[in-house]
Amino acid sequence: MSANALEIRGLQKSFSSFRLGPLDLTVPMGAIYGFVGPNGAGKTTTIDLIFGLGMEDAGTITVLGLDHRRDEKAMKLRTGYVGPELNHSVWGRVSRLISFVKGFYPTWDDAYCSRLLDEFGIDLSARVMSLSFGTKIKLSLVLALAWRPTLLVLDEPTVGLDAISKRQVFAELLAAVRDGDRAVFISSHAITDLERFADHVGMIKSGKLLFEGPVTDIVERYRLVDLTAGQATRIADEPGVLVQEKDGSRWRLLLDRERMPVERLAQLGITPLADSGLSLEELFVALGRPA
Repeated sequence: MSANALEIRGLQKSFSSFRLGPLDLTVPMGAIYGFVGPNGAGKTTTIDLIFGLGMEDAGTITVLGLDHRRDEKAMKLRTGYVGPELNHSVWGRVSRLISFVKGFYPTWDDAYCSRLLDEFGIDLSARVMSLSFGTKIKLSLVLALAWRPTLLVLDEPTVGLDAISKRQVFAELLAAVRDGDRAVFISSHAITDLERFADHVGMIKSGKLLFEGPVTDIVERYRLVDLTAGQATRIADEPGVLVQEKDGSRWRLLLDRERMPVERLAQLGITPLADSGLSLEELFVALGRPA
């Protein structure tokens, strides 16, 4: 089995008003990977290309060691998907929908499915169209989890879910990857949830990946420093420095310590007025704002 659940290398796709890539992205096996970015950054385009919805201009996508186009059937038999646009109402009742879907997957686990339905409070006799939006999302998760895919791709899986439901969903996702033989790839704006439950994260902006890696490493990589205006202007245009605020004689800068170590400030004779870390959500806001 491949050491990585998903490998994207040099992926490019151009539209009239947007260009994705070149994009390199790696989801390790056993990981819950949070894929984040502002609206229009390229998250959905990336997921569409993974599943062959559209033709990439360049690059490769390997899923579980399989080429996503040449080995499309084998790949899709091991890769589950949940997105907010899925609509199962045509199948009438939940029981009928489950009977239909399970027929496609030899690995379907009836006992696991029943437990998930109970955990999420979904009645087999209920009509799908009568379910709340949040319950429909949970039903989609049941359909994707019950056959135990090796890779699960989720696009905004917590939309419409309350705090209790989110905790239930992430508990099941954590359980799914516990043995290290599966992985979960989540595209989401729920940054606080991802910081608590994901172990890897990648951020995309304007079609480019800004960073990826273990969440703890990414959070530790960036720092906020407050400087006097005179000192700040001396490094504001340096690589790895992003101006966040200007308040009279005091400026706040975001430092990427891989490109601008805090220690280098001392070498340049610069003394911060303050130096602090960020949460993943604060980092998302700092890097995601328009240039």
